[in-house]
Amino acid sequence: MSIAVTEQLDVVELKKRIERFQQVQDEILREVRKVIVGQDEVLEQILISLFVGGHCLITGMPGTAKTLMVRTIAQTLGLVFKRIQFTPDLMPSDITGTDIIEEDPATGRRTWTFVPGPIFANVLLADEINRTPPKTQSALLEAMQELSCTVRGNHYQIARPFFVLATQNPIEFEGTYPLPEAQLDRFMLKIRVDYPSRDEEREIVDRMAAGRPIEVQRVADANDILAARAAIAELFIDQKVVDYVVDVVRATREPGSVGLPELRSHIAFGASPRASIFLVQAARAHAYLRGRSYVVPEDVKAMAYDVLRHRVLLTFEAEAEDMDAERVIGRILEAVTVP
Repeated sequence: MSIAVTEQLDVVELKKRIERFQQVQDEILREVRKVIVGQDEVLEQILISLFVGGHCLITGMPGTAKTLMVRTIAQTLGLVFKRIQFTPDLMPSDITGTDIIEEDPATGRRTWTFVPGPIFANVLLADEINRTPPKTQSALLEAMQELSCTVRGNHYQIARPFFVLATQNPIEFEGTYPLPEAQLDRFMLKIRVDYPSRDEEREIVDRMAAGRPIEVQRVADANDILAARAAIAELFIDQKVVDYVVDVVRATREPGSVGLPELRSHIAFGASPRASIFLVQAARAHAYLRGRSYVVPEDVKAMAYDVLRHRVLLTFEAEAEDMDAERVIGRILEAVTVP
C-alpha cells in the first residue's frame, strides 16, 4: 500500500517538474529566437544535449550561425561561456591551462601556480575543432568523459554542468585533421545545420542589416539544468523500448540479424554500446521536451540519426556506391521491428 502511494506521489511530482520546465523551455526559446531565425530542430537538439549532459558536434556550412547559436543559448541559461578557435598551432596547454612560476615579492620564494585554461567553463565552444592535430584534440577527451583534466600530474575538477559544443566545416579539407574515432564516440549527438529557407533568410537580413544590438535575457541557470537532468533520468521507459534501442544499435554491427545482409559490405564499424546508452538518454530528453513522462518508440526514431550518424563508419565500397550513413540508418530503422 505504502509503496503504491509513494510511486503515485513520484509520478505526480515528475509531472509537476515537467510542467514547470515547459515554461522555462518556452522562455529559453523565446529569447534565443530574438537572435536566431528558424533552426528550430537544431535548437531542440542542442537543448536535448544540454539537459542530458552530453556533448555535441555541430556541422554546417560557413555563415549558418553555429557559433552565434551556441553563444546565445549559453547567455539565456546564465552559464559561463568560453570559446576556443582551433588552429594548427594550438597546444594542449592552450585548452587545459598550465603551471607558471611566480615569485613572492616579499620573500623572493618561487612557486608553481596553475593558470586555468578555457576548458574551465560551463559551455565550451570548440570552434572548427578539425583544424587542430589529434594530439591537441585529445586534450578534450578527459574533460568530456571525466569532467576533469590533468596538468603536470595534478588533477583538477571541472564544475558541473559542463558541455563541449564543437563545430566543424564539412566542405573544407585543406588544413584540417580527421577527428579520432575515440573522440567522435564521446559526442552524444552530431547535429547538422542546413541553410535557412528563403523567407527565413530574408528575415535574417532584415534583422541583422540594421546593426542594432539584440539584448538576450537570462531566463534560467545551472540549477535549472541540473534539475531537468535529474527529472529526465526518472522518465519511464518500458523494457520493450529499451530492447528496441539495443536492436537498432546492434543492427549497425550485425545488419544480417534484421534481414539486411547486403549492408555488411557497406559498414566498416558499427555503433558501440555507448550509442545505446546515449540513444536511451536522448529519447528520454525528447519525450521530456514534449511534456511526457514516458518514452515511446517515436522518440527513439527521432533521435537515432543524430546519435548514430557519426558512429556508423562506412567502407570504400559504400562510398563508391554513394551510400552514406543516413541511408544506412534509415534502412535499419525500417527493418527493426517496432514494439
